[in-house]
Amino acid sequence: MTGTRTRGWWEEYRDNLPSGLLDLAELEHHATAMRVAVTVHMPGLLQTSEHARATMREAVPPLRPYEIEHRVSYRVKRQAVLFEGAPTPYTAIVHEAALRMGFGGPDIARDQLHHLLEVSEQPSITLLVLPFGQTGFPASGQPITYATGDVPQLDTVVLDTDHGCEFLDVEAQLNRYHSVVDRMESRALSETESRDLIRRIATEL
Repeated sequence: MTGTRTRGWWEEYRDNLPSGLLDLAELEHHATAMRVAVTVHMPGLLQTSEHARATMREAVPPLRPYEIEHRVSYRVKRQAVLFEGAPTPYTAIVHEAALRMGFGGPDIARDQLHHLLEVSEQPSITLLVLPFGQTGFPASGQPITYATGDVPQLDTVVLDTDHGCEFLDVEAQLNRYHSVVDRMESRALSETESRDLIRRIATEL
């Protein structure tokens, strides 16, 4: 995936999490830029710990409490690539459905939306909303991450599936998902319009 394997902070989770999740953290660590497109769940790197915990309680089969806590702490640590050192440029295209799911109840959902508004002010983060009513929706329901490598040969697509993370690096697959994310981004609201919609949804909770 990146040539030389790196023993990073994620190794402390080796005995507690699926290997695919560890590979995801390593990929994010090495990426020079990332674009994600989601329809139901918030992007993992932009989730609050309470929102993450609420979504993990809905896992099938159910996770044990200690498993949930391992995954929450892991997800929060992954977010360092966006907020520490030299932040990785990050574009998140979020369907309006994800903003209205309400995981954890009104308070947690509202806090999550306020968190999105706050992080969207970061220069390295671009947050775009694909609203209801937008025609020609170009993607399926699975979250897509397109991670750009140091050279094109290291680009990787990650699909978040029910059975875990699926990593794609074949040129034809990369071209397909690059086009899908491009189309979603082109049909999303502007950054300002996206923030306005998020604020409106938050006031409705």
